[in-house]
Amino acid sequence: MKLSVDSAPSGAPATTQPDVPLGPGGRPALIGRRVFTRPVTRRVVYAVVFEALAIAFTTLLLVATGQSAQGSLVVGVVSSVVALTWNLIFNTIFEFWERRSGTSGRPWWVRALHAVTFELGLMMILIPLIAWILSISLLQALVLEAGLLVFFLIYTAVYAWSFDRVFGLPDAAQTAPASG
Repeated sequence: MKLSVDSAPSGAPATTQPDVPLGPGGRPALIGRRVFTRPVTRRVVYAVVFEALAIAFTTLLLVATGQSAQGSLVVGVVSSVVALTWNLIFNTIFEFWERRSGTSGRPWWVRALHAVTFELGLMMILIPLIAWILSISLLQALVLEAGLLVFFLIYTAVYAWSFDRVFGLPDAAQTAPASG
């Protein structure tokens, strides 16, 4: 396996990385080469593609439930903007709480608390917006949002695995190849 050496900031040691990053299960990434040289670039591409597909899927799913195409597209775009904004706000608050509480290592219960409180907050924001945009009742918006939540739980897992399979895991998640 060929290795490449990334230049490091002044004074920091250079790191050696495989030319083809590993994907899930330790297999080489499907793309066959390193695409992202910086973690921030990988995160931005991941989020932009995720949200573009999320808008398309939300629109299609809502149209399939009988909503107008235009209203469904607006809900898709608004939901993506709200989700990204809420993610930034929520994670800032959550990480502040983590520091203040002295919790470290993110045990399973903290991850579960994070996921549940994030989704509850997002639903509290989106349900009234969906009801208003689509001119439906809060109960109807709750049902639509619950269906979207289930879809997005599955979509997020499939998307994350697929992205990692195509482009390889982020460098921080790469496992060192076994020597011997």
